[in-house]
Amino acid sequence: MSGEENDIVQEEEINEVAEQEAEAVESVSDDIIPGEEQKLDIETLQALLEKEKENSQTNRDAALRAQAEMENLRKRTARDVESAHKYALEKFVHELLPIMDSLSLGISAAENAEQVDELREGMDLTLKMFISAIEKFGVKEIDPLNEKFNPEQHEAVSMQEIEGTDSGIVVTVMQKGYELNGRLVRPAMVVVAK
Repeated sequence: MSGEENDIVQEEEINEVAEQEAEAVESVSDDIIPGEEQKLDIETLQALLEKEKENSQTNRDAALRAQAEMENLRKRTARDVESAHKYALEKFVHELLPIMDSLSLGISAAENAEQVDELREGMDLTLKMFISAIEKFGVKEIDPLNEKFNPEQHEAVSMQEIEGTDSGIVVTVMQKGYELNGRLVRPAMVVVAK
């Protein structure tokens, strides 16, 4: 469409709207009884205006309060998220502290060579405490000895020919693997039978 055609279309639309408005005015004026005077009470209009001003102010105040509440909620949520990130490991650390104390006692006992059996027993208990503590937080040990090799959980360090053992079976675990809530943290390092 050219510029002139656009102008013509716009002019037609304006004329159409003007005609509709003129018809609306005529229909309103037809409703007025000829000769009857329309008296509007100024006091009534002023009272209505004041009432609407009050409603407007009430709505404005409510909108400002809602906006302030949303801002406060945003700040409080940001503070809570920051706190959660900062102290997320607090329970975990709390569970590990007794294990650290136990290891310190074990080291102290190791200074006296006569107490080797007690030291071994203490280390076994400490390891059990440690495993129990990490299990509380969703950490699971992967110890695949004599299981079929699983490349999603195991890392083969080497393969050995072992008589009487099927191919693909884990024969030695060099280092245990771990999962955290079902997600692999570290694969088990294993030796697999050929």
